[in-house]
Amino acid sequence: MKKHNLFTFKNTPIAITVLMLLGFVQSSKLEANQHQSLIADFSSYTFKAEHFSTCQPADPDTTRKMLCTPEPGLSLGIASVKNLRDLGGYKTKDGSTVVRGLVYRSNQLAPISEDDMKEIAGLGLKNEYDLRTEAERTSFPDQLPPGVNNVWLDVLKDDIGAGPATIFASLQNPEKANKSWGGGKMAAAFEKTYRECITLPSAKAAYRELFLSLSDQNKLPALFHCTTGKDRTGWAAAALLTLLEVPEETVMEDYLRSNDYILPLYQKAIDDFVALGVEPSIPEAMFALREAYLEAAFDEMEKQYGSIGNYFSEGLGIDAVTQKRLRDLLLEKR
Repeated sequence: MKKHNLFTFKNTPIAITVLMLLGFVQSSKLEANQHQSLIADFSSYTFKAEHFSTCQPADPDTTRKMLCTPEPGLSLGIASVKNLRDLGGYKTKDGSTVVRGLVYRSNQLAPISEDDMKEIAGLGLKNEYDLRTEAERTSFPDQLPPGVNNVWLDVLKDDIGAGPATIFASLQNPEKANKSWGGGKMAAAFEKTYRECITLPSAKAAYRELFLSLSDQNKLPALFHCTTGKDRTGWAAAALLTLLEVPEETVMEDYLRSNDYILPLYQKAIDDFVALGVEPSIPEAMFALREAYLEAAFDEMEKQYGSIGNYFSEGLGIDAVTQKRLRDLLLEKR
């Protein structure tokens, strides 16, 4: 795969830059001014024509250009938001289809070009759910079309892992980084955080409000996102698709597809890390999605609740009636 030189580091140690971008490992404790030092240029990443199968005429109620409808799980091709994808189009175990155009998943909505803002406006969003921390939101506030309601749901608010000072110090020193995070320790830390998407009180509260909102037809179409659209967003999408009875292998495929859109953006950062002498497995574990991460979340969910239905009802307080309403609203029966 072609490497893309997309990131400019302005007086910012690579260690801090990586954690800021991911918005996943202790980003809740970063200062806003640390985030502001990063500039991302998304202009050189392109999408392949074969990613798009059918084209639909422009919505007569909007002024957007004609957009091609991607195959299920693929990017919408909006340049400023590489990982913006429709959750619709997937087939369920009984042959039903997840309705297109109602629920979207994405990476952060900033910065957005003027032309891309028009494309996003064409989605007709009513609500947008931001799963990021306060520091992430402050550094890169969502840019939304007029009239879209912004809802903040901080999934990792209750995270009390290792402090950022310790992480920064170790990452800026390759020897210390390798000792602290090498040998699979970084991957283990991510697996732990995925489990915390099930157990943290803040995660339960955030996902409860998200899924309750998605069960309300008056609040759709809607979009949810975090920073990269792969971890906190990844669990939200996987849990919802599983509740809708999309096959397990399809859910995993949708989850892993974020690698197609996120990894090219971070290749320069990964290369710079390795050039410093950091063990290659450390940035790879941070930037790339692994099956083991999502499997850890599902394992924790099953240990705690036994099934996806029980996770929704007992863990999130979303009863069977509301779960059925979600299915009725988001599924087109065969």
